[in-house]
Amino acid sequence: MNTEDLSYRLQGLAARLLMQFFSILPLDAASWTGGWLARTFGPLSSAHKTARQNLALAMPELSEADRAIIISGMWDNIGRTTAEYPHLSRLIDDPQRVEVIDPGNLAEQIRDDGIGALMIGMHYGNWELATVPGHRAGFAQYHFYRAPNNPYVDAMLNELRKPLQQEGFLPKGSDGARQAVVLLKKHAHIGMLVDQKQDEGIPALFFGREAMTTTAPAALARRLDVPVVAAQVVRQNGAYFKIFVHEFQIAKTEDRQADVIVTTKQINTLLEGWVREHPEQWFWVHKRWPR
Repeated sequence: MNTEDLSYRLQGLAARLLMQFFSILPLDAASWTGGWLARTFGPLSSAHKTARQNLALAMPELSEADRAIIISGMWDNIGRTTAEYPHLSRLIDDPQRVEVIDPGNLAEQIRDDGIGALMIGMHYGNWELATVPGHRAGFAQYHFYRAPNNPYVDAMLNELRKPLQQEGFLPKGSDGARQAVVLLKKHAHIGMLVDQKQDEGIPALFFGREAMTTTAPAALARRLDVPVVAAQVVRQNGAYFKIFVHEFQIAKTEDRQADVIVTTKQINTLLEGWVREHPEQWFWVHKRWPR
C-alpha cells in the first residue's frame, strides 16, 4: 500500500463515518448540522478564497457585506446537501418536501415519446434531486459524472445515489460523449450538470466573462434531434425543495455548428439567470473562470 492509497483510504473512512453520523440523525437535524459545519469550517479552506473571487468577478455591483452573506449561504447549502445524501431515499419520494413543478408534464412526455431526451441542470440547491422528475415519472436515467480522485469516496457516493434509480454513469469529455450518442440512438434519457469548466468546450459568456463551457448538450441534441429538458432545484427552507421543469429550445438552422455555439451560449444565459435568482445556492467554489 503506497502513501497515496493510504491517504485515500483514511479519507474514505472519514467520509463514511460522517455519512453514518448524518444517517443516524433525523433529516432536518442532519441538514441543519451539515449546514452549520460547512458555515463554520468552510471559510477556513482555500475554496473560500476561490468563492469570494468568483462572486466578486461575477457580481461586482454587490457590496462586501452582501457578498459575505451569499458566501455564508453557499456554505450552508453545500453542507446541507452533503448531509442529505443518506436521506435521498426519503426525499425523492416525499412530495411534501420535494415538489415538482412541471406544468407541461414534460417528464411524462419524454417518458412516452420513444425518442429519449437530455436533462440539464447545475450544482444548485441540492443538485442530486435534479433526477427526481424522471424518477417519479418512472424512467431510467444515465448521468454524466466526474468521479472524485478518491476511489473510496467515489464508491461511497455511488452507493448513496442508488435510490435515484441511476442506470449508469458516463465520463465527462469525448469518451462520454461517444457513449451518449450510442445511448441516445437507443432512446435513452441522459442527465448532465453543465455549469462547470470544460476545457474541451468553447468560450461562452457567463456573467459577462468568457468561461470554457461544454457543448455536449447542444451538440447531442442538435445531432440526434432529441428534446432538452432543464430542471432547476431550488432549496426553499431547510430540507424542502421545489423543482421547476421546463423545455429548453435549441437552435435549428442549416448550420449545425453555428447552432451548437448559439445553444451553448443560451444555456449559459439560462444558468446565469438561475444563479441570480438565488446566488447563495450555487457552487461558487468551482474555478469557473480563467485567472
